[in-house]
Amino acid sequence: MPRTIWSGAVSFGLVTVPINVVSATEDHSIRFHQYHLADQGRVRYRKVCELEDREVPQDEIGKGYELTKTQVIPITDEDLSNLPLPTAKAIEIDAFVPLQSIDPIRIAEGYYLQPAGQVAAKPYKLLVEALGRSAKVAVAKYAWSGRERLGLLRVRDDVLVLHAMRWPDEIRDPAELLPAPAEVSEGEIDGALALMDAMTVDKLEGEEFKDRYTEAIARIIEAKREERPLPEAPEPEEPAVVLDLMAALQESVSKARASRGEDAGPAEVHELPRPTKKATAKKQPAKKATAKKTAAKKTTGRKPKSA
Repeated sequence: MPRTIWSGAVSFGLVTVPINVVSATEDHSIRFHQYHLADQGRVRYRKVCELEDREVPQDEIGKGYELTKTQVIPITDEDLSNLPLPTAKAIEIDAFVPLQSIDPIRIAEGYYLQPAGQVAAKPYKLLVEALGRSAKVAVAKYAWSGRERLGLLRVRDDVLVLHAMRWPDEIRDPAELLPAPAEVSEGEIDGALALMDAMTVDKLEGEEFKDRYTEAIARIIEAKREERPLPEAPEPEEPAVVLDLMAALQESVSKARASRGEDAGPAEVHELPRPTKKATAKKQPAKKATAKKTAAKKTTGRKPKSA
């Protein structure tokens, strides 16, 4: 059972749901320590008081705000737990919005909200059912770790999930990163859509969605432990210079189909020729003539305005 990170309540209107917050994700990365290369002695970071020039234990360490170089304002955990903020002890729902209205770049890590005891069971279920039927998500504010945050509440398998969200001013404007203007044809867009269709999956499961980096690190550690030769790294493929975009799209579609066990025959991706203005004029002479006659009639029918 994951440990509780924070306890409080979810409030919307006059409804309050006591909850415990637990992490919704796990980190399976392999961690490294720092060692002295000469003798494999562990290298650690020590917390040293600059005035006394000695290492201090954790119970002698507190928080403070440096007002000037010679004046520090101490801030205790009790001060932070009694902030003059409604969100200090509650996740306050401010609005409900469609999920598609929120840019995914603003959504960060997720947490499960666990009902805190039997008293929370009914209002918790009420919020779960209401969110599920409305097809909306809740936008809330809460105060954790020394700052007020914006959050998104949704339902996953009948459990409330809180996602941290970035404030609007935390998102950088990407305009300066835009490439130079370029034109793509309708055929090339159709080819890209065909490739997307060939690469579409129902679930993010299978070998393609495993953490191969962590597996590779584990193989290196195991080989060194058993004093075996290290596994050989695959030769990196040279990135190809795409001269014919349509040909590259066709080949990519074929490979994607083959990897899924589908018919890897030639993909029907081709650029349709667009009719030129001259060709249009030749094919529809009657329309053009009719248009001219109509225009002439309209012009003839108009009376000059009196001065």
